[in-house]
Parts: sequence; structure tokens; C-alpha cells
Amino acid sequence: MNLAQFHSTLFGILLALAAMGFGNAGLCLEPKKAEQALKPPEPKNLALPSSIDSKSPMTDIQRFCSNNAATAGDARAAWQAAKLIELEEQVKQRIAELEAKRAEYEQWLKKREEVMKKAEDGVVAIYSRMRPEAAALQLSAMDDDMAATLLTKLPPRTASAILNEIEPGRAARLTNTMAGVTAQDGKKS
Repeated sequence: MNLAQFHSTLFGILLALAAMGFGNAGLCLEPKKAEQALKPPEPKNLALPSSIDSKSPMTDIQRFCSNNAATAGDARAAWQAAKLIELEEQVKQRIAELEAKRAEYEQWLKKREEVMKKAEDGVVAIYSRMRPEAAALQLSAMDDDMAATLLTKLPPRTASAILNEIEPGRAARLTNTMAGVTAQDGKKS
């Protein structure tokens, strides 16, 4: 899901939540009448609201509510629209902040990879200049994957001299690991 789809989906969810939270239930209606107002009106009740009984006189509160229902609904809709616009701006701001952080992270990661590559090249240069006996002792302390990776980066003559100094069982494991690494590298390119 890209950023535009995310933004669109979030805006739709906010609209739906706003519509559910602020229905047509009216502020002035009693609880039972509010529940009835949430239900779609039946065709026979379209002429008069269900809260007005034609036989009993209207109270002051009922007249106030009926006179101000449209204005209150318009004000509520305007408030909801303003709130949604405000939330949309906040979402846009957060997305911009996240994009900036992502770009900063990618730049940092690129620098780190460059430093690691230089350090790795330096380690390979050090091991290529070491005596095979000393290099074998150092590689014996490493885990198999790291030692095999280092050996594959060394010149073949140097790597074979070092493998010659390593215990035969470990040398065989390292050789198998090196062959697996070489086979995977060959498949990738």
C-alpha cells in the first residue's frame, strides 16, 4: 500500500467514524426517541417528526428543539468537516515527517555500508599479509560463516596456505561453506 492509498483509506475511516459518532439522533430528544431517530423513518411518519404528537401541545423545549434542529445539524456538519480537515493536515504532516526520517535513515545506512565495506577490505588485506600459521590461529577463533567469507575474499594461494594450517575437519567445513557461498554468489549474478 503506497502513501496515497494509506492517506485515502485513513481519510475514509475518519469520515465513517465521524458519521457514526454524530448521527441524526438530535441533542434534544429523549433516549428512546433518540434510538427511534437513528432508525430510517417510515413513509407514514415523514410529515411530522416522531417526537411531536399532534394531539398534545408542544412544550417550550420541544419547540426549541424543532426550531433549531436544522441549525444544530448544519453546525455539527460544519464542525465535523473542519475537524476532518484538521486531522487530514495532521496526517499529511506526520507523513512528511516520516518520509524525512526514512530519507535520513537511508542516508545513514548508505554511509554505514560504505564504512563496513572499507573495514572489510582492510581486514582482507591484513589477513592476506599474515603468515598462514598466524592467520589459521585467528580464523580458528571465528565462526565458520565469517571465516569462510574471509577466505573467499583472499587470493586463492593465500587461502589455500591458511586452510593447510587449519585442523582438517574444520578446514573441510570451511571449504564446504565456501563452496555454498560461491554457489549462491554465482546464482545471484
